[in-house]
Amino acid sequence: MKRLLEKYNVRGLFIKMFFVMFVSIVVVSVTITYSTIRMSEQLFIDTFSITNSKIINQLHRSMDEFSYSVAAAASEVQGSGIIKSYLTQENANSLSMTKLYYNTDVQMEQIYYETIDDYKLSMTITGENGRLFSTNRAYWPTTFEELERADITENTYKKPKQLLYQFVEKGVMSNSEPMIVITKALMEQTAASIYGAVYIAIKESDFKQFYIPYTSEGNDMIVLNSAGKIFSSNQSEMVGQNSSELLRYAEEIIQDGVEYKNIEFLGKDQLILATYLPAIDMYVVNLIDKELVMDNLINTKTIIMISASIVLIALMAVFLISRRLTKSLTLLVKQISTISKNQFDGYVTVSGSSETKELAHAFNYMLDELHDYIKELMESQKKQRNAELAALQRQINPHFLYNTLASVKIMVQQGNKEKAADTINALISLLQHAVGNVNETISVKEEIENLKSYVFINQVRYGNRINVNYFIAPDCLYLQLPKLVIQPFIENAFFHGFTKKQEGMIHIAIQREGERLICEVVDNGDGMQMEGRNLLPASKRKKKLFSGIGVRNVNERIKLLYGEDYGVHISSEIGVGTHIKIILPVQESKDIPKI
Repeated sequence: MKRLLEKYNVRGLFIKMFFVMFVSIVVVSVTITYSTIRMSEQLFIDTFSITNSKIINQLHRSMDEFSYSVAAAASEVQGSGIIKSYLTQENANSLSMTKLYYNTDVQMEQIYYETIDDYKLSMTITGENGRLFSTNRAYWPTTFEELERADITENTYKKPKQLLYQFVEKGVMSNSEPMIVITKALMEQTAASIYGAVYIAIKESDFKQFYIPYTSEGNDMIVLNSAGKIFSSNQSEMVGQNSSELLRYAEEIIQDGVEYKNIEFLGKDQLILATYLPAIDMYVVNLIDKELVMDNLINTKTIIMISASIVLIALMAVFLISRRLTKSLTLLVKQISTISKNQFDGYVTVSGSSETKELAHAFNYMLDELHDYIKELMESQKKQRNAELAALQRQINPHFLYNTLASVKIMVQQGNKEKAADTINALISLLQHAVGNVNETISVKEEIENLKSYVFINQVRYGNRINVNYFIAPDCLYLQLPKLVIQPFIENAFFHGFTKKQEGMIHIAIQREGERLICEVVDNGDGMQMEGRNLLPASKRKKKLFSGIGVRNVNERIKLLYGEDYGVHISSEIGVGTHIKIILPVQESKDIPKI
């Protein structure tokens, strides 16, 4: 023990300095690491909730459109005299019944295609005379007897003036899977007596297509009615269950006017967002498993390992530097001990030495380096959390509209009304594709029609000095691609590719190569100087006459949507022309027209 005390006395300064630095480094590292993780989590919650709020609002609009279409179909059935005759008249001769059935079939098909053809649905009607008619018996193979004794029919007759959204369990009424059935009693306009009912059925697996693109692991969507019945969810085991707890949370969010709440649900710490759909009296709830999503987003183990490595390296450096700088002090202490033992009459004054000052400088330098590293780490994490796959904004340049309408005005004044009408039709089609409330992706056929409208308008305004040819493989017509992904390159070719040449050609080719969709735009215009192979030009041109989408934005959008394997490749030679190659994944359309 005495020897240990002697060693401590000799090396006391080094031990104290090392201990202080050790504690300081560990505390600072732990504090910064903890703060980084907490700040990243809060930043994620804020950004994720904003993004998902926008998704829920988009889903709200889609559901409103769906409910409007269904209500329109039910209203058309209610107002059809042919359908009323079919459901109320008793059996007559074969010829009359055949004619009545045919007219009913025509009427039902017309209503279906005019109102709800955009959705996978089956529309069924039943009458007091025991007749039943369905637009798609294979989709919902129920019978009149099953409908007559079903709870959904009883509920419909109890509330004959309402359009009811009802849930039918799997295995009930000839169902192999759960169904959502929208029902409405058919009533006489004057006597208000019920003569039948209309049933519009959609499979739960088809209904979930409204929101399934927005779900992922730990990010779930649930649709439930005002009684807490879960009608649809990407978590199939929840479909058909009653959840008063989930309903209560949804109602609290709506009543409190907040965007989200932190809750504990099903034994997990979750983030919940909700919106109410008054048109169908349902709630859409978005559940986010915070732990699962945060684990995928923030690699806590890696951050801790990096911090621990920094601490270990720093401590080794402090140990070596401190030991080296205090070596002279240790020798001095030994000298003092020797003098004391030999009973020499002398005193040594110890003051701040250069070694002590150098140690302070080394420590401060080490802390500065540590702080700089942690700051860089925090900035990197912040940028990583802020990265969102947001859809690029599309804006129609007003000058394009003004100039197009001015051209139409001149054509009308000159008496060329047919061409003016064609130009207006092309403009309408172009605007519908560009700003219409449709899906993010469209078919190749629709994109080509959009391009033809755009080219037609420009040829009307500037003449036919630039001709456009289309080479589209037949098997690509109904493949899907993002909207306005080719148009910016056509616009560039029109207004920047032929500034020196007065005439030229633009060729558009689309074909499939394995699992890739290749879209090519080739012109024989002026060409341009490329900085390197497949590099996008850093163009300073601000003149975007239609959409305002630059070629770089198209490339970034494709990579954000599909990954680094896809994007835009450009090759060009001055005086020869430019070749644009757009590489996309093959996306099959779900609604390919029957031939």
